Amino acid sequence: MYYTFFGSNRTQKEIESLKERSSHAFEDESLISPEKIGQNSHSFHESQLGSSYGEWRIWGSKHLGSAVFMSIRIVVFSNKLNFLMPFGPLAVLIHILTDHNGWVFFLTLLGITPLAERLGYATEQLAFYTGDTVGGLLNATFGNATEIIISIYALKSGMIRVVQQSLLGSILSNMLLVLGCAFFCGGIVFNKKQQVFNKAIAVLNSGLLLMAVMGLLFPAVLHFTHTEVHFGRSELALSRFSSCIMLLAYGGYLFFQFKSQKNLYKPISEGEILHEEGLDDDEGPEISKWESVIWLSILTAWIAILSQYLVDAIEGASAAWKMPVSFISVVLLPLVGNAAEHASAIMFAMKDKLDISLGVAIGSSTQISMFAIPFCVVVGWIMGRPMDLNFQLFETATLFITVLVVAFLLQEGTSNYFKGLMLILCYLIVAASFFVHVDHT
Repeated sequence: MYYTFFGSNRTQKEIESLKERSSHAFEDESLISPEKIGQNSHSFHESQLGSSYGEWRIWGSKHLGSAVFMSIRIVVFSNKLNFLMPFGPLAVLIHILTDHNGWVFFLTLLGITPLAERLGYATEQLAFYTGDTVGGLLNATFGNATEIIISIYALKSGMIRVVQQSLLGSILSNMLLVLGCAFFCGGIVFNKKQQVFNKAIAVLNSGLLLMAVMGLLFPAVLHFTHTEVHFGRSELALSRFSSCIMLLAYGGYLFFQFKSQKNLYKPISEGEILHEEGLDDDEGPEISKWESVIWLSILTAWIAILSQYLVDAIEGASAAWKMPVSFISVVLLPLVGNAAEHASAIMFAMKDKLDISLGVAIGSSTQISMFAIPFCVVVGWIMGRPMDLNFQLFETATLFITVLVVAFLLQEGTSNYFKGLMLILCYLIVAASFFVHVDHT
């Protein structure tokens, strides 16, 4: 009985204690609302997501920083010519603090030189991600972007003769100096054999250059023979019409070269083994597509800024150095855009890759004569500037003789150091001629 009573008493106490615990638990649960439960779980998830988002931001910023650093290192610090870049800001500083236009012009020339080379590099990198046709259009647009930007600023300032003479000087320096140095250096390195190149490409570019001479010759002849229907207006109208035709012809040339007959214009190889080795040596892009676009924008903007200071300092530099403006425009200004092309053409010629050297020198001359010059005429038309193709008699005759000389030297499809020497000496004659030439216009 005692055991039973004790057992029943214990059971009753346990039941009462369980009731109390259940009531307390119910009270505790009633104190915690569903909203608080949701808030607690939400805050828990927020803490987890916040920590992961913070870690992702830190990782992303580190990855972005390393990518930016690598891009700057590749584009800015990989070329020895880029040590001239600080001269650009220095020229701007001297322009602000002093009135020494000679120093501003000289330092701006030095500052633009590596930018022109890097602009060509960024264009080549972007061309890796595009097709042949788009790549050709990119090269046509940005290949001579420095000359075009300088010309547009000169047009804006009303310096039409500076535009004409600087573009003419680019053609002359590419055809005579750049190609001559490439032939000369390649001939010295390979003096025991005759270097060859694709004659079809040379003949095609020579034909385009002669067409450009035709476009420049007729307005000049029309002007100096006084046979215009409307004096001063007929040559301008003819220049604008001819410029549109030249742009159309250059567009057809790009289509013909990169789409229609691209197999006919492959570089000459000495055999299948060398051709396969050349394919194996092809380099891929070093920067991404969007990096190329960003660098193109940055370099173009900086060249545009420096070009304004360069154009403004031309006349002051001419007075300070006692040099004709025509000599500065024809000889000194083209050295800015052609410095990188000059070095690359020589380098490829010394590697017995004359087709590339020919593409750099003659191809650039074709771009300027058939694209840059008529493009500037159209831009001047839009800006209300009377930019025409009448480059005056002396300049047009110089271009005509130069194209004839180069066309005769390229017709065999071979080169040697003596041909290069002749072209270099011809350029010295042209430079000396413009040094004593007075432009009365």
